[in-house]
Amino acid sequence: MRLDDFIEDFQRDEAAEKRRLAEEKSYEITEYLDDVEREFQQAVQGDSMFGSTAPEVFVGRSGYPDVSTGVLSPMGGDADAADFATSGDWYQQGYQIDDVLQRRTGMLNSTRSAKVDVSDVWDGFVGTQREVAIADHPVDVEVGLDGTPDIDISLDDISTPTGPRARATNADLAENPHVPRPVEKTLEDDDWAAEGAMTYLYRRGFDVYDINTILSAGALGQGHNRKLVPTRWSITAVDDTVGKFLRGGLQHSDTVDEVSVWTNEYMGNRYWVILAPGNWEFELVEMKAPESVWNPAAGDYYLSSAHEGWEGRTGYVEETAGAYYASRLAVLEHLQERDRQAKALVLREVTDDYWAPVGVWQVREGVRHAFDGEHGVAESFRGALRGVLPQVPVPLGRLRRKSNLVAGLQTSITDF
Repeated sequence: MRLDDFIEDFQRDEAAEKRRLAEEKSYEITEYLDDVEREFQQAVQGDSMFGSTAPEVFVGRSGYPDVSTGVLSPMGGDADAADFATSGDWYQQGYQIDDVLQRRTGMLNSTRSAKVDVSDVWDGFVGTQREVAIADHPVDVEVGLDGTPDIDISLDDISTPTGPRARATNADLAENPHVPRPVEKTLEDDDWAAEGAMTYLYRRGFDVYDINTILSAGALGQGHNRKLVPTRWSITAVDDTVGKFLRGGLQHSDTVDEVSVWTNEYMGNRYWVILAPGNWEFELVEMKAPESVWNPAAGDYYLSSAHEGWEGRTGYVEETAGAYYASRLAVLEHLQERDRQAKALVLREVTDDYWAPVGVWQVREGVRHAFDGEHGVAESFRGALRGVLPQVPVPLGRLRRKSNLVAGLQTSITDF
């Protein structure tokens, strides 16, 4: 439909409205921690805990190359462990900030200190952790503990929150995990570089969530060079590697033949995506609300951005960090389905309804699902901006000063 009609008729769908209403600043999570502590006491038997563990691990980055590495285990005895692992299914089920925090604080992070070099380590605590990471379903483990847990929540803008931590003395598998054949293949090939193994698994149907877990546990890469990868780093590494793979496959594709505008809202984040004809170019502009946890002292929106042209970037994105790679991946997946390339601008408004960080996964899913519904069509990139600008919280002047794509229009403000 025409962009004017799309903007005029744009209304949040029922599911999005329910999500918005559920996202009132409820800090009930602090009270929930009391329940977490009680669950922990019930789950622990003597100095050990037996239960089903989500197919997910956590590797810290503090002190690298000596890191804290952990196995995540739901403390509820009747819990479905798979529901606790970070997944795109969380979006489909309409999970909100409270839902994510409750699931993550409901898992015990049993940790040990370890060297990152795990090229030939398949026994002991780290070996069990790696077995958990490469399994295709949750497996039963018995964890020996030393001391009481630290109930504090660890929050991060890239990785999903982790809950109570306790020092583990040991961890043993109570069953033989099933390892998918493609994962076995990457493990058996000691000469396979990590980047190639990642893209192979992606092409075989593994989502980035699965690949991230496998990479983090040091189960990808050339045999002599396999190392534990801090979870925060592995998330961005997988998004970046898969994104580069998809971009490379599109560089000789035809471009889209019209300017389209897509939108979505999730967890207090609003997304506008503009695709325009031309060789691949991508930019993310973030607008963070004043007096929010993301921009607490400012009286105006804080803007950050990152951009790449046809040949991609040569350095890490600092300002927008993991959100850049997650949103870029989502756009590239959409274009790959169409076998088209495009100039792509993603505008992300972070409102104060996004009151706690739950990880960059929500950016990836928010942009992925922007392409699910209807979209608007504009006659030009300038026309698309003209239609979107009344919906975003900053004026054109500020946007032009921060955005390469907007500044590249070389037009006067009177045109808008």
